[in-house]
Amino acid sequence: MKLTVFGATGGIGQEIVRQALAAGHEVTAVVRDPARLPVTGAGAGLEVFRADLTDPEAVRTAVAGRDAVLSGLGARTRKDAGITARLTRTVLRAMEAEGTRRLLVVSAAPLGPAAPEDGPLDRTMHAVVSKVLKSVYDDLREMEAELACSSVEWTSVRPPRLQDKPLGGAYRTVIGGTPPRGRFIGRADVAHAMLAMTQDARTVKQDVGVAY
Repeated sequence: MKLTVFGATGGIGQEIVRQALAAGHEVTAVVRDPARLPVTGAGAGLEVFRADLTDPEAVRTAVAGRDAVLSGLGARTRKDAGITARLTRTVLRAMEAEGTRRLLVVSAAPLGPAAPEDGPLDRTMHAVVSKVLKSVYDDLREMEAELACSSVEWTSVRPPRLQDKPLGGAYRTVIGGTPPRGRFIGRADVAHAMLAMTQDARTVKQDVGVAY
């Protein structure tokens, strides 16, 4: 497949690029600073595309003719709250202008309800995290509202707390819900799940919880 990755210098974005290249896909990694992208593969399917993500016209070339676009864009700290919705809006406008259909983005588990099977501890953790990081999650809710109003075939992937762990593949996904007692997941497994969902019609225009 021909894929474009936004947020390619972030933890999940880098994993998407690495795994996609390893699977033989052609990857366009959109970055502001190419020096921050440690993944290599020029000549072996990787194109590094430098662009200003505040301008839809600047990224139209990066999404034109792509089979899917994957976004690891997100606020690194609470001070960055608001950036995810704004940058995703740019990506959506560029995709709509080019007629590119498939988009997968990273969101967060606390945007959805706790799983019905969760016990008191899991529900308490869910509520506390949602309150402490309210500004970040408000940003993600705005992003998801932008997706819902768009014409693209989107999937919002909602992981819980992220970890730096090697790819294992033993994660669970729930379409329209949250895996019970799903407290953690590695960034590599989130990337793996997103790549798997690019061709899964069941996940189109759905929120998908993913966790161990």
